[in-house]
Amino acid sequence: MDLLRHLRHFAVVARELHFGRAAETLGMAQPPLSQSIRRLEQELGTALFDRSQRRVRLTTAGQLLLGEADDLLAGERRLRHLADRVRRGALGVLRAGVPPETPAVTLRALLDGLAARAPGLDLDLHELTSAEQRRMLAEGRLDVGLLHHPVEEAGLRFGESVDVPVGALLPRVSPPARAREVALADLAGLDLVTAPPATAPGWHEHLLAVCRQHGFVPARVRPARNPEFLFGLLLAGGAVAVEPAALARREPRLTWRPLAGAPLVRRISAAWPTRAAHPAAPMFGRLAAEVLAAPDTPVGPAVPAPAARPWPVLFEAGRDETLSP
Repeated sequence: MDLLRHLRHFAVVARELHFGRAAETLGMAQPPLSQSIRRLEQELGTALFDRSQRRVRLTTAGQLLLGEADDLLAGERRLRHLADRVRRGALGVLRAGVPPETPAVTLRALLDGLAARAPGLDLDLHELTSAEQRRMLAEGRLDVGLLHHPVEEAGLRFGESVDVPVGALLPRVSPPARAREVALADLAGLDLVTAPPATAPGWHEHLLAVCRQHGFVPARVRPARNPEFLFGLLLAGGAVAVEPAALARREPRLTWRPLAGAPLVRRISAAWPTRAAHPAAPMFGRLAAEVLAAPDTPVGPAVPAPAARPWPVLFEAGRDETLSP
């Protein structure tokens, strides 16, 4: 019995809860799909779907199996990716993810430090949100990432974390910007501009909870996926963002003020899969911690000019095209 194939069929039916749509998704006819599910149920000795009514429903056993099936199928994908990389001789490539808001100085320090410490390693760098990195790490499509905490830890190993102070990012003409530091309660009545919750769910929930605890309940929470859009919303007035100071350097009409009592920090660390980890992932994690802790400090000797670097750098999330330097 090809257990993984039957589990793959089961996972699609479990999500569609409709055999016809699941068959279409899998590119197969419905009768063979129904037979595959029945063979799996016979092998496991329990019914996975309740077919007694017009709608297909998961049984309790089916609900329990779905999580395990997802783990097994993710493990199969990781194994296939690893085998494919071995066949292509690509183990010298480190596929890494960084958050979209990573400052240029931090990115440069990472690239320079890696070139100095591992000159024979090719870096395939992707701009990805924490949620995208978490998913790609689980699927074996990424070797290491820089994630915002809190984050689901299952299946991941973490490097040393770094706490990056965050403060109020405001237009220079905004009344709260006149103070040397800003209490969260002083921001009452303003909108809060921040990344959409799907990009880093743990951080988004933590940010709103701390704001509420300290007397700042935003009039509205306005999502902004990229810095330019965030800047535009802030400059329009009536809004604030809670971000690291480095972001303010990109827009001279904005200013950054520390939060009174430092109730918030953005914790970030490298993460890589517990199983089949890339040998260079821990080294990348140590380097990232050094760079994030002191972003303006060189972390290695002089390296070749950017044009001489051998690695591809990808700056658009979700695409597989490689841009040559």
